[in-house]
Amino acid sequence: MTNADTSGAVARPLDQSSTPSRGGLSGRAIVLGITGSIACYKAADLASKLTQAGARVDTVMTAAATQFITPLALRSVTGRPVYVNMYDAETDVAEAHVALARRADAVVIAPASATTLARIAHGLAEEMVSLTVLATRAPVLLAPAMDNQMWSNAATAANVATLRARGIAFVGPASGRLASGHSGEGRLEETSAILGALLQLLGRAGDLAGVRVVVSAGGTQEPLDPVRFISNHSSGKMGYALAEAARDRGATVTLIATPGTVALELPYGVRRVPVTRTVEMRDAVLAACDEADILIMAAAPADFTPLTSAAHKIKKSGDAPLELHLTPTPDILQAVFQTGLPVVRVGFAAETRDLLTYAREKVTRKGLDLIVANDVSATDAGFGVDTNRVTLLDREGVAEEWPLMSKLEVAHGILDRALQVLRGRAPDRAAAPR
Repeated sequence: MTNADTSGAVARPLDQSSTPSRGGLSGRAIVLGITGSIACYKAADLASKLTQAGARVDTVMTAAATQFITPLALRSVTGRPVYVNMYDAETDVAEAHVALARRADAVVIAPASATTLARIAHGLAEEMVSLTVLATRAPVLLAPAMDNQMWSNAATAANVATLRARGIAFVGPASGRLASGHSGEGRLEETSAILGALLQLLGRAGDLAGVRVVVSAGGTQEPLDPVRFISNHSSGKMGYALAEAARDRGATVTLIATPGTVALELPYGVRRVPVTRTVEMRDAVLAACDEADILIMAAAPADFTPLTSAAHKIKKSGDAPLELHLTPTPDILQAVFQTGLPVVRVGFAAETRDLLTYAREKVTRKGLDLIVANDVSATDAGFGVDTNRVTLLDREGVAEEWPLMSKLEVAHGILDRALQVLRGRAPDRAAAPR
């Protein structure tokens, strides 16, 4: 792809240095509290994943937690001190619980035992974990883990209600097999869910807080008969990256996704609306846009659908060819444009030739604010891979050529530009999204 621009508009590169905070965990100060539960062994994985994501992880533990996992194990994966004894005079900071609480961007307690929930709910500060929570003004995320009978106990339920009313966030518990051998609600959530909940919590202060974003993902399927369909190579990875990035920056996200995306992990906190056919996606998009601020159509809806779909499996008849009669599917972005809804509209142009020509034509025909054009014939970008190389065009046809990046980085760049468009509209809309 080159900077050639036949329209005369100036091509400009992506300037990542001037973009706003994009969420994520890099550079964040996270206090990880670990309390007495057999699920403590999972805390080492959580600490490791937080550290790998670039967070500075300080661990505080109750004495009971050390019966299940050693402070050395946590120090080994974080590379930082672990605090257990609130009376330890040899720590690297004075009043460790106060110092940690003040510099924390968030406090995560995983696992959070029933005892710990009770202590925090009643303001009891008897050990390092509850002390740190009592001293912090940072957001707090609790990941409970206990037997299902303890979780369903009226005292625990009352403590949870008290904590929720104070604005403390919860993730889990999950249902499944418990240490007691019984099954039920009480399992510590998986590491990926805890990380997702933490990112969502941190995103409350992001630049998309209060903004409602609708994203479509994947290739639609148009049925030929009960066992066959017409589709394309879209994996949905770009759409899922957009949903994750928007979530991390504080947006309320609706993801309209096709069956081909089910292998992808749904970002925590994102609402997924399943669709199969293009007409179903159109209906879901129109419904979601009634209260949306930004629509990003990253999906690849089929352009054609069979004129008729056979009621039973079409049988092969020797060497006789099969004739298919196709009819155009609805144009989803045109349908949104025709509603007159003041939603920021971002489209995609997945092409194999004449990329900018086709992209500019779509901007005009579909009434778009922005379009993301990419050459899907490239082996390192487009369908099915984790990277993308795109050119973004605005309503005036000005092109920004971006280098090869991860799809998550591309997603943040798209959101940056969509947010600029949103802020450029009526002040009451940008300041108080619907």
